[in-house]
Amino acid sequence: MPVLPDMVGMVVRDMGATLRFYRLLGLEIPKNVDDEPFVKVITPNGYRLSWNAESMMKEIDPEWERPSGGYRIGLAFRSESPMKADEVYQKLVSAGHANRKEPWDAFWGQRYAVVEDPDGNPTDLFCPLGG
Repeated sequence: MPVLPDMVGMVVRDMGATLRFYRLLGLEIPKNVDDEPFVKVITPNGYRLSWNAESMMKEIDPEWERPSGGYRIGLAFRSESPMKADEVYQKLVSAGHANRKEPWDAFWGQRYAVVEDPDGNPTDLFCPLGG
């Protein structure tokens, strides 16, 4: 059996703020885990995402340091319609998350927008145009 990608893990500064952001995106994350050092969810389409507190990373690897000079990861979330992509974008920006790029109809045939998560990572929101 080949080695297969199975989970995307993100190191985060503030677990509670990060989980609130991803809940606004619609991920079902229990409310009672905001102070945990490790949180994992499986999305309805089978992706596993995890968030790892910086404190946990330092326990595992005492030499670990927060990366500098740019973001560490980018994630893209597909919506069911262009209108839904715009709605999610507005919900995130209204909640105070940084806008990177307002919704636009991209030349590659998708409605697209980019918002930053609490760690400054770009989070793309998209939907194919025309269905």
